[in-house]
Amino acid sequence: MSFLIKGKSVHFDDRYLHVELEDGRIILTPMAWYKELQTATFKQLSHYQFICQGTGIEWLDLDYHLSIESMLLSQTLRKAA
Repeated sequence: MSFLIKGKSVHFDDRYLHVELEDGRIILTPMAWYKELQTATFKQLSHYQFICQGTGIEWLDLDYHLSIESMLLSQTLRKAA
């Protein structure tokens, strides 16, 4: 069985990147994991779009792309380390 993990919205604060998924789950990952996002302005962070059928996020002004699946895998890998 194959399914896509799709994003619905993106939010951020001083510490975390929050991605709400279409299925209602919310992923929180530390902003410290994303140096490009950490140094961005609020305006740059707010200018994002979902790409690849909603499975990725692109920040146009930063030329930065993030896979939602990689956010989930990063959480798992970092907990195991």
